Amino acid sequence: MSEHRRKPPQPQGGGRAAARRGQTGSSSGRRAAPRGATESPSDSYDSGGEERPFGSRAEARRASQRGSSGGGRRRAADGAGQGGHGGGGRRGGPGGPTGPGRGRGRGAVPPKKRLVDYPRAGRYGPARWVPSWKLVTGLFVGFFGGMMAIAGVAYALVGIPDVAKTAEAQNNVYYWADGTQMVATGGETNRQIIDYARIPKEMRYAVISAENKTFENDRGVDPMGIGRALFNMAKGGETQGGSTITQQYVKNAMLEDQSQTISRKFKELFVSIKVGAEVDKDDIMAGYLNSAYYGRGAYGIQAAARTYFDKDAEDLNPSQCAFLAAVLKGATYYDPAGAESIDPAATPAANRERAETRWRWILGEMVKDGHLAKSEQAKYPDFPTLQSPRSNAQLGGQIGYLVDLAKAYIVNNSEKTGITEKQLREGGYEIHTTFDKKKVKQLETAVKKVQKENIKPKVRPRTDEHVQFGGASVDPKTGAIKAIYGGEDATKHFTNNADQTGAQVGSTFKPFVLAAAMKWGILDPDLGRTQAQDERIKVSPKSLYSGKNKLKIEDYDGTVWKDKDEKEWLQRNDGDESYNPPTFQIDLREAMRVSSNSAYVQLGMDVGLEKVRESALDAGIKESSLASASFPSFSIGTSDPSAIRMAGAYATFAASGKQNEPYSVDEITDKDGTVFQHENAARSKQAFTAKVADNVTDVLKTVVDEGTGTAAKLDNRPVAGKTGTTDGNKSAWFVGYTPQLSTAISMYRLDDDESNKKREFLEMYGTGGQDEIHGASFPAEIWHDYMEQALKGAKVEQFPTPEPIGEVVNDVPTPTPTPTPVETEEESESPSPTPTKTETSPSPSPSETCGNFDFECQDTGGTNNGGTDAGGTDGGVSPSPTESDEEEEGNSRGGGNGNGALFQGAEG
Repeated sequence: MSEHRRKPPQPQGGGRAAARRGQTGSSSGRRAAPRGATESPSDSYDSGGEERPFGSRAEARRASQRGSSGGGRRRAADGAGQGGHGGGGRRGGPGGPTGPGRGRGRGAVPPKKRLVDYPRAGRYGPARWVPSWKLVTGLFVGFFGGMMAIAGVAYALVGIPDVAKTAEAQNNVYYWADGTQMVATGGETNRQIIDYARIPKEMRYAVISAENKTFENDRGVDPMGIGRALFNMAKGGETQGGSTITQQYVKNAMLEDQSQTISRKFKELFVSIKVGAEVDKDDIMAGYLNSAYYGRGAYGIQAAARTYFDKDAEDLNPSQCAFLAAVLKGATYYDPAGAESIDPAATPAANRERAETRWRWILGEMVKDGHLAKSEQAKYPDFPTLQSPRSNAQLGGQIGYLVDLAKAYIVNNSEKTGITEKQLREGGYEIHTTFDKKKVKQLETAVKKVQKENIKPKVRPRTDEHVQFGGASVDPKTGAIKAIYGGEDATKHFTNNADQTGAQVGSTFKPFVLAAAMKWGILDPDLGRTQAQDERIKVSPKSLYSGKNKLKIEDYDGTVWKDKDEKEWLQRNDGDESYNPPTFQIDLREAMRVSSNSAYVQLGMDVGLEKVRESALDAGIKESSLASASFPSFSIGTSDPSAIRMAGAYATFAASGKQNEPYSVDEITDKDGTVFQHENAARSKQAFTAKVADNVTDVLKTVVDEGTGTAAKLDNRPVAGKTGTTDGNKSAWFVGYTPQLSTAISMYRLDDDESNKKREFLEMYGTGGQDEIHGASFPAEIWHDYMEQALKGAKVEQFPTPEPIGEVVNDVPTPTPTPTPVETEEESESPSPTPTKTETSPSPSPSETCGNFDFECQDTGGTNNGGTDAGGTDGGVSPSPTESDEEEEGNSRGGGNGNGALFQGAEG
């Protein structure tokens, strides 16, 4: 552009108008602005010619605050803007001829533009952080656009699964402890894929009515179900499966990735969408039914039909189809054969009830959905008859029980083994167990010898039918399970008697009471309960307690224990026998030897039943098998641990108080190498001090040497053990150990046929030709025969010599009562002041009475005592407590007189 066409520069005073106005002022340019020029009241006053850029001090402060964040330069720029293009100065200068103007000058610096205006420029305080609608909209569109792009790519990359590939399960090979092969199992139950046309329409409709009513019309996915599953996993909850048949089929078919992760769920979602869009519904249904797991090792509808009904799938009737649809919900909890080794709640009775309920519901839903005629449903009023759970001859005898036990250990400890139930079913593992082949055979031989010689159901069907034995043998040093006896045959009797609970253990529970008394001590009766908890008295085996039959049981403070119906508890001994009259004092060693219930029930009350419970848990008993500790009879065996757990708990005493969890698998390998080693996952704890455990062992040696357990004596080997029998003679036990091996043997009568929902325990009076069964009879005989063989050739080891422990409770001697006539109690029916002797009877008449010092008389306070149906003989109580009509002699811990006074005699 040429020089003469350039626009001349503008005056610095704010424009031509300002220049004209400035001509009337002084040449210095410091003339005050006219009144009103700054729109401030203060502008009407002249301060001697000096300019005021702000109308008031308040305005100045506010202006200063607005400019403070920008520093000195920003304030100078603001001043320049307010003062126009003048000469500057502290306040921006007076400007040109017009003085300080309030308008926005050309000196203001505009904010720099940003791609994303956040935090927002030109806003102050919280407003800076509130996004604009443009920003929100942009982010929303960008996010969902990106998601759609990712989804499109994912959809294109995933493939449709091939159901045929899901049938590639392999065998699992199980090995004995010596490394020789036990059995290869798992792969022989692979699914058989059949065509859609061979699947009964009733089976298809049963699954649709039970699992996915909209299957024929939906697009294969349930967005809400997927959302719930993802949310649940994200917050750390349990994983959830697909909620449509398509999703379940995809989940079954995706064997290459069975991880329960969010990424896998997303992959499963896209595969399901693709399958729903591109695969015919008939093929999806056939794929699902051919890939699903129905329990008992059966994959696919054809294998399931053969396993449960011994027929081809195309021959199934609507009732059988409804049952198989019910089992699809989870065979562990819906197979009537039960799966207690995996979950104690999955008993045959509970599973059958669940299966029947769902079977009936599915038939009803099929009618409601129009898939089955009401008249057709009426043809099937009864639950379908099922085949036996096992048909594989390789799993006969004890092998099936051993395999079940190893499987349960692997699955129940999946956080250690890293193997889930589904992965184990798919196979490919070499599983090295702890089972000693010789000991398993020796234990089975010992049981069958007793059965053959004594149990004759054909001769005595009323008493000898349904007799069951269970047994387990554990290494005290490691917890390794060396042998079990699970029943007659794993292909005929399906419950593993070594691993299942149900039979109460009776007096074999008493060692846990003694251990609690020596570990924590009894509560001091002279102190309140709170203080007594802190100042306990640890007990010596020489402590004295009452061995009197039908003893009134007291709380630790001396108050007579009553049940919720205000009835006094009268504890009975085996055979209604009282020990050591006239004082009835008996020390704890002797009480264990003769299995006195009254002494150990009272000891349990003095210790506190919560501590007795803790003692059992510390020894290794599972909490789920413990009975309520609300009744005194808890101390004498109303709980029902398994044989494995009882052997393991006694092994804790054998190992001087060191508790090792019983286990059945040493090592697992697959094609890639070692998957699991027990030694890396082993955890042991010192449950009791060596002093406590060794004293318990010393007391239990007395039981075998000269007490109720003499039938278990071994030649030239020390043995510690305890007999146990329960009320009603419904179960009998012997549990004992040497330093090298701890073994538990149980015996009971139980009709556990599938049709028996209650699994009721039966009395054993007359069983085996004996009046009643005790732990000292057949269980002790089996224990002896097995242990003699199992330890043959092994080094003889001695138990540690116990150190003295605790205080001798109730050891103060008392004067011997004299036969001096005393006045009888007012309620006594005997008019004579002299003692009256009454014949001992297990069920005395309510009219019988006893004199105050008639120590041989059996009081008639009641015919029953208890609160639970457990005990009575060698370890229990009768079904219900009864109220005493009169005072008994010898009521207290160390004995007692007719008025309840404490007898404290010399050591008995």
